[in-house]
Amino acid sequence: MELSEKKLKTRDYVVIASLLFGLFFGAGNLIFPLHLGQLAGANWFPAMLGFLVTAVALPLLGVLAIAATHAEGVYDIGRPLGRFFALAFMVLIHATIGPMFGTPRTATVSFTTGVLPMLPKAWQQGGLLVFSALFFGAAFFLSYKERKITTAVGKVLNPVFLLLLFFVFFIGFLHPMGNPAAQTVTAAYKNGGSFMSGFLQGYNTMDALAALAFGVTVVTAVRGLGLKNDDHVSKATAKAGVMATSWIALIYVALIVLGSMSLAHFKLSAEGGTAFNQVVTFYFGTAGHAVLATLLTLTCLTTAVGLVAAFAQDFHRHFPKVSYQVWLGLTSFLSFLTANFGLEQIIAWSVPMLMFLYPFSMVLILLSVFGKAFHHDPLVYRIVVAFTIVPAVLDMFAAFPAAVSQSSLGLALHSFQLHFLPFSAMGLGWLVPAGVGLVLGLVAHAVKVRRAVAATHLEAEQN
Repeated sequence: MELSEKKLKTRDYVVIASLLFGLFFGAGNLIFPLHLGQLAGANWFPAMLGFLVTAVALPLLGVLAIAATHAEGVYDIGRPLGRFFALAFMVLIHATIGPMFGTPRTATVSFTTGVLPMLPKAWQQGGLLVFSALFFGAAFFLSYKERKITTAVGKVLNPVFLLLLFFVFFIGFLHPMGNPAAQTVTAAYKNGGSFMSGFLQGYNTMDALAALAFGVTVVTAVRGLGLKNDDHVSKATAKAGVMATSWIALIYVALIVLGSMSLAHFKLSAEGGTAFNQVVTFYFGTAGHAVLATLLTLTCLTTAVGLVAAFAQDFHRHFPKVSYQVWLGLTSFLSFLTANFGLEQIIAWSVPMLMFLYPFSMVLILLSVFGKAFHHDPLVYRIVVAFTIVPAVLDMFAAFPAAVSQSSLGLALHSFQLHFLPFSAMGLGWLVPAGVGLVLGLVAHAVKVRRAVAATHLEAEQN
């Protein structure tokens, strides 16, 4: 039997799914669904459905996009739009999941849940400085050279942490803090807005962006099991992806419900790290909290190692004059600096960038997955993305903190957006323009194909 015809066993799919799970599940995957449950209160179910679309379904499509287009990473996903766009898109994706927001979050979540509750208020900022310095120092040295011990530690720590997390779920649902159906609903989740609010909250996981950056790792792993045929690779990736994202979805549902129930004993927290600390301490006391906080810190450290290494590897690949070690040092240092703004500030300033990047990501993912219908014609890509640019920029401005969004310029742009772009109030101002761009792009593609066929016939007749 040829390698291209090899059939994978269930064990193989579990291995791939575990890899995918490990790539996706980080600090944000723990804190954001828990906080969503607190925000949604009694309306947790429709909010959960919206959250699962952008936090589960879209990342899965991202992995499928990598497989379907045989891409080597996020650069190749943007390649139909030209080298400049592809490079800019890659830089923005890696910067967002890397030193700007994603990587610093691994340290701040660890600090907020584990160390912060034990420190006097006067020591909190200094404590974050010391903790983040040690955290990213460790991430740098563990990533400096390829070390199997890092992978081994990750394989041990992540399962242990997840077992303890499921134990929290077991105790939490066995002895619920309260009835989720009776909890307070925040303004954004009232009057039918819970689904869309949950949909937008899913952006915060950054997993759709991570799928584009790390999808090639999964595809490579599938090929490493003996599959060579592109269609077989895509199917195997899809099967493993569904398996992994199903696990993640179950965890999200449990966290969202747990967050909603926590309102019976706690006020709405500023962010999910605080909420996680409150829930764990409620059920297990200080000792239980210390064990979980330690494991969470180590798990976040393995995630940080993966993120800084991926950033350095990709940037070294495209900018080879700068060594891997220098890129590694740069991303580690920048992540340290960003972490010291604190978890709440990182989340607040990450939202505008995510509102800008996610429209492009969703458009490119869908075009990549279904691109066979138009032969991945760059013309279709260009028209759709061109129609998406302005709405994405306006969504970004609307999501900025008040210092920007409530300025005269911010208010003027938002007024224009609400007036001329449908669904802008829901954060989906890009949807209709992108749809119009898709229709025009497909028409342009059809005309292009027809002209090419006519030219071929004419040439044949002349010959």
